[in-house]
Amino acid sequence: MSDVSRALRRYIRDIPNYPIEGVIFRDLTPLFRDAAAFRTAVEELAGRFRDQRPDAVAGIEARGFIVGSPVALLLGAGFVPIRKQGKLPWRKVSTTYQLEYGSETIEMHEDAVAPGQRVLIIDDLLATGGTARAAAKLVEGAGGVVIGAGFLVELAYLNGRKRLEGYRVESVIRIDRARPPTLDHEYFLHLGSGYPQ
Repeated sequence: MSDVSRALRRYIRDIPNYPIEGVIFRDLTPLFRDAAAFRTAVEELAGRFRDQRPDAVAGIEARGFIVGSPVALLLGAGFVPIRKQGKLPWRKVSTTYQLEYGSETIEMHEDAVAPGQRVLIIDDLLATGGTARAAAKLVEGAGGVVIGAGFLVELAYLNGRKRLEGYRVESVIRIDRARPPTLDHEYFLHLGSGYPQ
């Protein structure tokens, strides 16, 4: 882990047993709250893809908007919001992907990505990789070229990179399993299943 990653990791608050017993909630709001830390994290992430010269950054709802917008500005690229079903007002394209406990649909406006545009997928956190994989398929279905996927935090023990094989994947902070096996809040959020009963 680099010095920058180690320093930024201190801003990720681990909240045990929230929202239920056995779950560790990874709270990124302390990082967002600190201007210097947030700037460092965003600049570090953008720097990993500067050589790729993206035309657009596609941020995945919701915290991908928080991270993706400043990354787009730093890279001189446009920003494309990828939203959950039913939240876009105009004509849209969508993709549905399977989760462990059901399915989820994400959408973007049909003119958000032009054929041949180079697009970088951004989200706050890489867990299982299912949402990022679906976002890449959505962009490619519109004719875009996915140049990579970037995340502030990667929960390495959930093997999200495996679902993104074939894409360049970068994360600023990598969290390896440092505790006994446990459920993870982001895991269930990305699965779209809520919390285990």
